[in-house]
Amino acid sequence: MALWPGLALAAAVAGAAMLAARLPALQALGMGALTLAIVFGIALGNSVFPAVAGRCGEGVDFAKGMLLRAGIVLYGFRLTFQDIAGVGVEGVAIAVVMVGTVFSLAVLLGTRVFKLDRETAMLIGAGSAICGAAAVMAAEPVVRAQPHKVSVAVATVVVFGTAGMFLYPWLYPHLGLGEHAFGVYAGSTIHEVAQVVVAGRAVGDVAGAAAVIEKMLRVMLLAPFLLVLSSRLSRGAGSGAKTGIVVPWFALLFVAVAGFNSLQLMPASAVDALVRLDTVLLAMAMAALGLRTHAGAIRQAGIRPLLLAAALFAFLLAGGYAVNVGIGALVSALH
Repeated sequence: MALWPGLALAAAVAGAAMLAARLPALQALGMGALTLAIVFGIALGNSVFPAVAGRCGEGVDFAKGMLLRAGIVLYGFRLTFQDIAGVGVEGVAIAVVMVGTVFSLAVLLGTRVFKLDRETAMLIGAGSAICGAAAVMAAEPVVRAQPHKVSVAVATVVVFGTAGMFLYPWLYPHLGLGEHAFGVYAGSTIHEVAQVVVAGRAVGDVAGAAAVIEKMLRVMLLAPFLLVLSSRLSRGAGSGAKTGIVVPWFALLFVAVAGFNSLQLMPASAVDALVRLDTVLLAMAMAALGLRTHAGAIRQAGIRPLLLAAALFAFLLAGGYAVNVGIGALVSALH
């Protein structure tokens, strides 16, 4: 029973965020329920929550742990393997190159240039490389980062993903790309799914469809990314006690759910209901994370996380364009 007060609080914050996310003004800014949930959570976490933490703490911690993992598993219902056919070999190659390059660059620049701790650099890299806040949250159990580091990483995704959402449509006439190619470019380089949708549709329906499919392909790479990351971290843990690979079971189940969804055995209405449930679970996890985040810890992080995120954003914009054009030309030449 000790879980219920905290779960109820997280659910209330998540509900408020989901209602606020329907407001046209916030939709235009690409502010989804997950982003708003962590913002609302941080606001309460630094005002009201300390007074009730004794009663609610256990449930809040359950929400940011177990409910997060359940949410990542159900995220698989947003995907099908058939989506890959929509962008072809070219789209797959672009997604793999971008995810690997951006994350590696994040760790390199973050630890060596901006002198950040490895956990923060990895979380910012995951968010920039894969799927924004959801990737940051999914990487947290593998990286074992503190709540304020997760919040800092999510904040960078919000800032630069929102900037990209407005910048990309403005750049479109100057890029020399067709609608489909622009959609793949946007889907392979913008942070959040919601931001990709807004940027793609601002150009046209063809660009919007290609952008979402390419973005979903990056999301599919979340599971192998987490497995590789877990393996690397276990090997680098030192030569003392034997450290086995921490298999992120939720990542494997995520792929299994996406595979099951590809078979289209469930009615569309049931899938829609599960997707809505997934949004609730992830919003509750975000709210719980915000409740456990202290503003002082974010302030202490300073400007360096933002500088790393800015450098990654510049690479996504310019380097991502070069990768898209280069791989597109290579695939055309091979055909």
